[in-house]
Amino acid sequence: MSSPSTSPRLLIIIATYNELENLPELVQQLETLLPTADLLVIDDGSPDGTGEWCDERKATDPRLSVIHRPGKMGLGSATVAGFEYGLANDPPYDLLATMDADFSHDPKSLVELVQFLESDIQQDFGGVIGSRYVPGGGIENWPWMRHVSSRGVNFVAKFLLGLKTKDNSGAFRVYRASTLNSIDPGKIESSSFAYLEEILWRIRKQKIAMKELPITFRDRELGASKTSLKLGVSVFWHLLKIRMGLVK
Repeated sequence: MSSPSTSPRLLIIIATYNELENLPELVQQLETLLPTADLLVIDDGSPDGTGEWCDERKATDPRLSVIHRPGKMGLGSATVAGFEYGLANDPPYDLLATMDADFSHDPKSLVELVQFLESDIQQDFGGVIGSRYVPGGGIENWPWMRHVSSRGVNFVAKFLLGLKTKDNSGAFRVYRASTLNSIDPGKIESSSFAYLEEILWRIRKQKIAMKELPITFRDRELGASKTSLKLGVSVFWHLLKIRMGLVK
């Protein structure tokens, strides 16, 4: 990483629901690997004590903040809340990162994504995606149905929305604050997983390029997956609404 005097201000946004088994170790690793970054947890009323752990940690850790929400309100709305928090901060953050709380996204790979944007002096790219579907990327420990579902969503996203990126359904990303300001996160309509494709569609409309770097996605070892057939159907429906012009 660059020296603290030259490093852009980075906020890492982590949405949680029942991630007490994973979050303490994840926070520790991120704070070690990215010593100038701040972390924001948006917890949707986890009954396992995730939110309470965040409160205890932040009492002695000025780099950690938490937003408590009353219940499961969706990954999309949680991430938008994180964007709005980061963009309104004074002094402002330069980069805003999103990642899963369950170690599906390797914290070491986040360092590589951030370093890429730091090295992009001309700001040719408005952000970077940790991509499973570019050469060098991959997925470990998925059942075949999840592979089929993920590939299907990405194909439909490219076909309906005209996206050029290959991994449109992954949440492992780093955005420039200027990119997010240009699309106004408050306009994102999907409160669930389809926000991932919707935000790339909004960025494409602004003619802002996104870079993809290869990562290996590893299925969670602790805790329960949040994906389901119902969520998959809702993503397809939202993408269709965008194509039909029902999302502005």
